[in-house]
Amino acid sequence: MIKVLVVEDSAVVRELLVHILSSDPGIRIVGTANDGESAIDAAQRLRPDVITMDIHMPKMDGLEATRRIMEVHPVPIVIVSGSSDPDDVAMTFRATEAGAVAFLRKPPGIGHPEHEITARELTQTVGLMSEIKVVRRWPQMRRETAAARPPEIIPIRTPVKVGVVALGASTGGPPALQTILAGLPGDFPAPVLIVQHMASGFVHGFAEWLGQSSALPVRLAAHGETILPGHVYIAPDEFQMKVERGGKITLSKDAPESSLRPSVSYLFRSLVESYGGEAVAILLTGMGRDGAEELKLLRDRGAVTIAQDKESSVVHGMPGEAIKLDAATLILAPDKIAAVLAGLANNPAGLANNRDKKENQ
Repeated sequence: MIKVLVVEDSAVVRELLVHILSSDPGIRIVGTANDGESAIDAAQRLRPDVITMDIHMPKMDGLEATRRIMEVHPVPIVIVSGSSDPDDVAMTFRATEAGAVAFLRKPPGIGHPEHEITARELTQTVGLMSEIKVVRRWPQMRRETAAARPPEIIPIRTPVKVGVVALGASTGGPPALQTILAGLPGDFPAPVLIVQHMASGFVHGFAEWLGQSSALPVRLAAHGETILPGHVYIAPDEFQMKVERGGKITLSKDAPESSLRPSVSYLFRSLVESYGGEAVAILLTGMGRDGAEELKLLRDRGAVTIAQDKESSVVHGMPGEAIKLDAATLILAPDKIAAVLAGLANNPAGLANNRDKKENQ
């Protein structure tokens, strides 16, 4: 049985979450809390396997409660948010920095057309997250001190022409992507494309949150636009994203792949056709195997391919599957991935190739 602590300040929503989770025979609700302070106390007393966490609560919000719990009694925390306000969504992503492993929208009430789908997503996510081994987090002050260190740069020894960098991620991806983008210089010589699996409605706030710590402009991709060096493009909700020859983005309603839209596999295949060996493709933490086979195709074409290492991954599914296929030329933690990419800024071949492209547009 998976022991779950439900943290939610609204009595109506709390009752709904308890009802949904209790309907799964493999889940047992061991307690509830209506504010952050009570959540910390309950986490220590009840020792749940998973906590569902609201963001806006009295006395102490969900962000601070997540930080405290991950410092004193680490446990997988799933943020369940009911607001699409950009500030609230940004707080959700800050909770992932603090150690939350997943985030979902609050399911609508019984009778709503989307109730069954969102309820199933909640129970499935709680079940999957219960298997994750989380680690104790450093207190906030110590983390900020460590983050203040200047970024490392690992120079690329062999001249590499890089037309594009593409990253795919799922569970645990937001903080990994934040680390990587924060380590890139403002004159980074290639466009950066991202597919991040996430619940619908969060992607706009996700782009804003990433942009706050990146020297590069970050935005949602638009159909038909030409990708530019030093810009970051994120696949929007419910669209497959690919890059055509000439560097134009195509967004489509093509069928989901392995129930995923956007899909990392879909993006990576387009790189095989459009860029071949002049690409860097990176597969980060996440469940399943989305992108693994396509990463191998890119490596076979001569592209630089990177998989996140097991130690730094929340879930080593996607990068682990790629490693099994011998699809990765490098296996690294996010800070080291950033250092390798930052080294591309000092690569004369890659830099010249993309600067010429930018000047001609």
